Amino acid sequence: MNLFDQVSEDIKAAMRAKDKVRLEALRGIKKEFLEAKTAPGSNGDLTDEAAMKVLVRMAKQRRESAKIYTEQSRPELADTELAEAAVIEEYLPQPLTDEQLTAELKKIIAEVGATSPAQMGMVMGRATKALAGRADGRAISARVKELLAQ
Repeated sequence: MNLFDQVSEDIKAAMRAKDKVRLEALRGIKKEFLEAKTAPGSNGDLTDEAAMKVLVRMAKQRRESAKIYTEQSRPELADTELAEAAVIEEYLPQPLTDEQLTAELKKIIAEVGATSPAQMGMVMGRATKALAGRADGRAISARVKELLAQ
């Protein structure tokens, strides 16, 4: 079962359970998936890889919104955003630990043959594709800089 179908089934389960927060988050996911399916340049199909990119973007948006709401002393809105982010993150692969991220990046650096910070672009291109959904782009960038500077 692909992610689109899984979300559709989970919407039905959330309706039966009368779980409003989960239902709203799942409806938001399905809306984004449908928009991605019908976007110009898409062939009307949504691969799991494309769906993962949508989920990563959505989770990041929710966390950033929650941060802004917290700064503006609106904890009730921040809590809603964080609850929706938690639902979205259930569909993402487990994030890499710092040790796992370092090990994966060392492998990629060895494959590319990068030896200096000037070759960071080559490493980042491969790393962002290989680690999509499992590590944040900023964390990847910072760790690549650190590894190439050694």
